[in-house]
Amino acid sequence: MSMAAASASDSAVKTVKKVCLFYCDETKALAERIAAQSDAIELRNINWRSPGVIFEQLSVIYALPKLFISSFTLVLPFFPTGTSERMEDEGDVATAFTLARILSNIPTSRGGPTSLVTYDIHALQERFYFGDNILPCFESGIPLLKNRLQQLPDSDNISIAFPDDGAWKRFHKQLQHFPTIVCNKVRIGDQRIVRIKEGEAAGRHVVIVDDLVQSGGTLIECQRALAANGAAKISAYVTHGIFPNRSWQRFEHDNGGRPEKGLTYFWITDSCPLTVKEVKSIPPFEILSLAGSIASALQI
Repeated sequence: MSMAAASASDSAVKTVKKVCLFYCDETKALAERIAAQSDAIELRNINWRSPGVIFEQLSVIYALPKLFISSFTLVLPFFPTGTSERMEDEGDVATAFTLARILSNIPTSRGGPTSLVTYDIHALQERFYFGDNILPCFESGIPLLKNRLQQLPDSDNISIAFPDDGAWKRFHKQLQHFPTIVCNKVRIGDQRIVRIKEGEAAGRHVVIVDDLVQSGGTLIECQRALAANGAAKISAYVTHGIFPNRSWQRFEHDNGGRPEKGLTYFWITDSCPLTVKEVKSIPPFEILSLAGSIASALQI
């Protein structure tokens, strides 16, 4: 799901850009939250004939910069092919690179190359997949999580758990002020089991942090390992709650501090709007909106 923003300046004196934010039906709620952040943002709707057809989306994205606008920004909260960033078997296609190359060829506007705003891209090396004709702005949802953690009554008893080394590499510098726990996957026969590699969970409110969740198998195994090691509460945060086939139903609420049974909180952002519609107001899920961050990025 993407949104596009075209901007124009009424005069050289003003420092706030006037932004026209184009959105499709799937992103309407997020677009309205973004527009509520600033009087300089006006909403414009796009009526897709076939919103699931990538060619039609790209046709609109390629057309907008040619309308004599001052600048063009593509807001892609979730980079959808990010998990396909490498080849492991002959015949695999690294579609993360393919999409980055397509976006890198968006026509320039009067103001120069297109800007791309995206959040917590899956692999750090994907930042270098984009060409010289696009200006990627790599944002993160972690500041939203840190702000929410400060509001908790047990904020002084928080530990951060990473389900694998990849999550630790992506996020540990942003969360370095919290005690950390690192888990890893070990293979025993035909099973892959999550174990605690380093850190102490006993008596702590442990928050599992990762960039995205799909089936949720790794998070659930991580939860079980933390509960077995004495965690008092367990919550989770992911920037992108994909949850194909309604896999979010696997996550239950802890019902008042029973970490072996479920999660106290499961925080996700609104980067995947169809998921938000399904899980809002259903414990343990809680939505942290990217709207304020996106509104700020549109003024860069």
